[in-house]
Amino acid sequence: MLVFLLQVLAQAIRFHPKVPGLWIYAAAWEFDQNLNVAAARALMQSGLRSCPQSEDMWIEYLRMELTYLNKLKARKVALGEDVKTLQKKDNDASQWKEENKELFMPLNEQVKDPKEPGSAGDALEEKEDLFWRQGLLIIQTIYHGAVEALPSSLTLRKKFLEILNSVDLAHSDELKLEVLDDLKRDFSHSEDYWDWFARLQLSNLNSSSNSNRKDAISNKLNRSIQVYDEAIRKLPNSKMYSLYAKFWMDVIYTDREDSVTLFQDSEFDASEFTSSILKVYENAESCGCLTEDLACQYISLYLKLERLEEAKTLAEKLCDGPLSNAANLWSLRFTMEINSIATAPGSSSLSKENLSSLLDLFSTVLSKLSVTEAERLWHMAMKLFSHDKVCFEKLVKCAMLSLSLAGGSDSGASVSSAIVGWYLQRDGVKHARKMYKRLLALPRPSLKFMQYCIALEANLASLGDNGALKDARRLYDSALDLYPQEREVWRSYYDLELKMGTSESANAVYSRSRKVLGDSTALTAPRG
Repeated sequence: MLVFLLQVLAQAIRFHPKVPGLWIYAAAWEFDQNLNVAAARALMQSGLRSCPQSEDMWIEYLRMELTYLNKLKARKVALGEDVKTLQKKDNDASQWKEENKELFMPLNEQVKDPKEPGSAGDALEEKEDLFWRQGLLIIQTIYHGAVEALPSSLTLRKKFLEILNSVDLAHSDELKLEVLDDLKRDFSHSEDYWDWFARLQLSNLNSSSNSNRKDAISNKLNRSIQVYDEAIRKLPNSKMYSLYAKFWMDVIYTDREDSVTLFQDSEFDASEFTSSILKVYENAESCGCLTEDLACQYISLYLKLERLEEAKTLAEKLCDGPLSNAANLWSLRFTMEINSIATAPGSSSLSKENLSSLLDLFSTVLSKLSVTEAERLWHMAMKLFSHDKVCFEKLVKCAMLSLSLAGGSDSGASVSSAIVGWYLQRDGVKHARKMYKRLLALPRPSLKFMQYCIALEANLASLGDNGALKDARRLYDSALDLYPQEREVWRSYYDLELKMGTSESANAVYSRSRKVLGDSTALTAPRG
């Protein structure tokens, strides 16, 4: 059975040498089941030559070597040897190197002479822990090979550092510093690097010996802030400010998905940090890096802090300034305005004056934005003005112009359908029909809106409205004149005739569809 498995793996690798998972599985089997470290290592190295761009292979190679070191350590402990004080002896160095020479086989299969200056032979001359020193050289070899193969992978180097921090590898501080230095050298142009490095300052990697927990956390936080400030100086852009602001939000609000656990159940009060995050937003605004998302976060923070007037003032300034076309920002502003009016002392509902003021503001904004950009605003406005006929009619007139420019779009169909729906709900079928006919008369009506109108009439026809069936047929014919290749429309038209029409009318739709589509299988066969 084992021989068969090996043969299957060998064949799989032979035919699929570019699949990293096969090499990893085969090496893991040799390592864990066959207890053949040399074979496992040879497989991993061969796999890396075939798949040098595989991050998974580099990481698993590193894990395998660390696992092997731990097994060697456990064996030495079981034999009564103190691996922490195992020193180099004249005869031990060359013997250990010879016995484990495959550990130092580089990927190009060229082995250095141990006696060459700068090689592992020199390291063995030092009065160091032989066992861990050799292990470190293995890890260094893997790290350098990985960086050479994937020089632009930030994720790979972060994983290497995480693994190094998770194991008790003596003499590894130099390698950790090397990895960190390489990261800064190669990725200082990346906002994600700075965000990761700043958050790293809060980990146990740089734990403080300060006996006061609050002071220790404060020191770590200050280091993170210093990193972010350096990042902002090097990369003063919207993404860097966004990451900086998110960091503060994760510190302040411990119920967030990415909240910083160090500050959960700590002695800090969120109010201690609010001025800091507000400063980040202010700086982003002053240097022109305040995006629509950042602006909404900025205003929302004021709302969370229950500083409503400051939030309204800021929203007004931004909407009238560089973000005048930011639909989400306008939505936030309108929501605040409506809530402010509704909750004002002595106001049980929106007055005519308030509605008129809001309508003027809505009309100004909606005329600047396309229907697609302002779809949410349109629905908000229709809901707000639906019970005031005068305001609603003014809003519809404004919508007609925008919808004429958005012909065929799904957003236009959504707004058009909502308008008809409000008329149907408030004024009845007659007014709804009148409205949808006005909207269908606009240039390039969308198929989605036409289908909405068809569904409306079909439902009415099923409830016994004789005129609705004629209107549904007329709508189907109009839709198919504009969109003759839409098979779903033909199918639904045919189904309508089967349910509510006659065999002759159903056969007529069937024949038309075959002629237009040129496909006898487009619809099911007609009933006799």
